[in-house]
Amino acid sequence: MWSVGAPPEKITSLQNPRVKQLVKLRDRRPRDEAGVFLVEGYREIRRALEKGVALQEIYFSPEWFLGENEPALIAQAQAAGAVAFELTKDTFAKVAYRERPDGLLAVAPQWKRALDELKLPAAAFLLVVEAIEKPGNLGTILRSADAAGCDAVIVCDPVTDIFNPNVVRASTGVLFSVPLVVEESARVQAWLKEKGVRTVATTPAAEKIYSEVDLRGPLAVVMGSEQYGLSKFWLENCDVPVRIPMAGQADSLNVAMATIITLFEAVRQRAKT
Repeated sequence: MWSVGAPPEKITSLQNPRVKQLVKLRDRRPRDEAGVFLVEGYREIRRALEKGVALQEIYFSPEWFLGENEPALIAQAQAAGAVAFELTKDTFAKVAYRERPDGLLAVAPQWKRALDELKLPAAAFLLVVEAIEKPGNLGTILRSADAAGCDAVIVCDPVTDIFNPNVVRASTGVLFSVPLVVEESARVQAWLKEKGVRTVATTPAAEKIYSEVDLRGPLAVVMGSEQYGLSKFWLENCDVPVRIPMAGQADSLNVAMATIITLFEAVRQRAKT
């Protein structure tokens, strides 16, 4: 197993400086100061490695492993340059943020991508989200965008840090596979207009139903926050406002659910072109 470099250092103390630092990285300020974030779980770490993410460190505890593939993944991370550390069961439980860990936790570098770095096809299919508050929703939205084949996700005026551990977890690691940009709404709207990308914004007040609008061609689906929906800026500057019809007493859906519904209607329509 340890054919790459020396055997990993074993950490047994809850007071070890590395353990303390991993616990701190659950919070945004220490993450931003260090320029890194946590990636927990076999699937998430595997997807990071598949996308060439240069993991800095990988921590593991065999007592938490769920299968037999973990040693190979650790060796792959080491071969790619990550420094490995073995933890005792109790020490790993201290640094893990999942209720039932699987014994794998990595430290990855943060990144920042600009709008102009996005390479868009002729019929670009984008998702724009504004001020999403809950990490779980943002992670699920990223996962949904990946499943729908979106060319990129643009996060406007973020309330939730995209490197929050629960965003990584809820996205099941597709955070690494979907091109992701964080930017101000005004800049995003101007950029989309310059690129000739039509914006379709969801709001309960719209007259048109989402399934009755042409969602083919260069398109950006724009979704608002859980509590307040889209801002006045987006509602006034979008090309087409649409709504999802509601038959019951509820006047809105969870933003992640609404995103899935709208994206896959676009997928259905675009499949016919």
